[in-house]
Amino acid sequence: MPETDGVLKIIADYVHNYTISSDEAYQTAFVDLADTLGCGILALKFPACTKLLGPVVEGTIVPNGSRVPGTNYILDPIRAAFNIGSMIRWLDFNDTWLAAEWGHPSDNLGGILAVADFLSQQRLSCGKPPLLMHEVMTAMIKAHEIQGGFALLNSFNRIGLDHVILVKVATTAVITHMLGGGHQQIMDAVSQAWIDTGPLRTYRHSPNTGSRKSWAAGDAT
Repeated sequence: MPETDGVLKIIADYVHNYTISSDEAYQTAFVDLADTLGCGILALKFPACTKLLGPVVEGTIVPNGSRVPGTNYILDPIRAAFNIGSMIRWLDFNDTWLAAEWGHPSDNLGGILAVADFLSQQRLSCGKPPLLMHEVMTAMIKAHEIQGGFALLNSFNRIGLDHVILVKVATTAVITHMLGGGHQQIMDAVSQAWIDTGPLRTYRHSPNTGSRKSWAAGDAT
């Protein structure tokens, strides 16, 4: 079996083994979470956003599925991640990180919140306790660190790739862990995220700018 790339090991070690002990990190995550949800709820006032939301097949309700904040939708976690991620990013008001690559690390909350609620609803249906918000914010902090760390040293936009590739990688890492994946499974999943790469930045530049720039993060997460 070939040796695993070192960067995959670093990501998996961090997600699987590292314990966050900083109170400031959790306090900051709480504020960021509240701000991000506010951005998403405000986006529901815009028909261009809401027309993209909901199930693939109208009227579908997934038993014990993921709820989409501010709506009546109960979806599978993949579709819910797109819904929540698109809401969060629609107005471009959520957090911003500017480095060699720029981005919005709270984009990862699309996938994190969708999976967290799915797991919680599944647990409640079996008489078990739901996830605690501490677990959700732990995943959030680690996703921020993964995306932010890569953005410090790597400029994807210089070669025409969109920064949402980092959302895909960071979200994949933390939700694999949330779903019970071990160290090897995290490396396997993240390797697939890298192999998929990401979309071109075409939709962010004139004359090709379009609404995709507002739902690209939802697609990535």
